[in-house]
Amino acid sequence: MWTVGLLVLALGAAQLGALEGRPPADLGASGGLLKPPSATRNSVSSQTDRHPGHPQADYARIDPLPLKAGGAEASLDALTAALQQVGGVRNLVRQPGYLRAEARTPWLGFVDDLEFVVDAQRGVIDLRSASRLGSEDFGTNRKRIEALRGLYTAAP
Repeated sequence: MWTVGLLVLALGAAQLGALEGRPPADLGASGGLLKPPSATRNSVSSQTDRHPGHPQADYARIDPLPLKAGGAEASLDALTAALQQVGGVRNLVRQPGYLRAEARTPWLGFVDDLEFVVDAQRGVIDLRSASRLGSEDFGTNRKRIEALRGLYTAAP
C-alpha cells in the first residue's frame, strides 16, 4: 500500500515540475556550432563529428535536417510548424538562423532542450536534443527528432 502512495506522490511531484531541471546556461550557437553532445547517453546531435573522440559519438550521431527549397527562413517556418505538432513542445525561441524549444515528457515531466541552427553553406539545419537530467534517455531524444523529421519533411 505504501508503494502506491509513494508512486502517486512521485507522479504528483513530477507533474508540478520537480523533474524539469534548469536550462543549461550555454545553449545557443556560436559560429554555427551547438553545444557538444552530452558525455552520457542522453542526447543526439548532428554535429557529433565536430567533436572528435567524443565518448558518446556512436550513440549521439544523427543526421541534420535538409533545408527546404525556400531557404533558411522557409525551413525554420516549416520546422516551427512541425515542432508545434509534436506533443509536449513549448517555449519556442526563434532568432535568425536559430531555433530553440523545450520538450516535456508526458508522465514524469522530464525536460529536453532542442536546438536547431541553419548551415546554409551545407544546405542543412544542424540539431541537438538533450535531456536536462539523468544519464540515459532510453532513445527518447532520437525518437522525438525522427518523428519531427517526418513532420518537417512532409511540410511544403
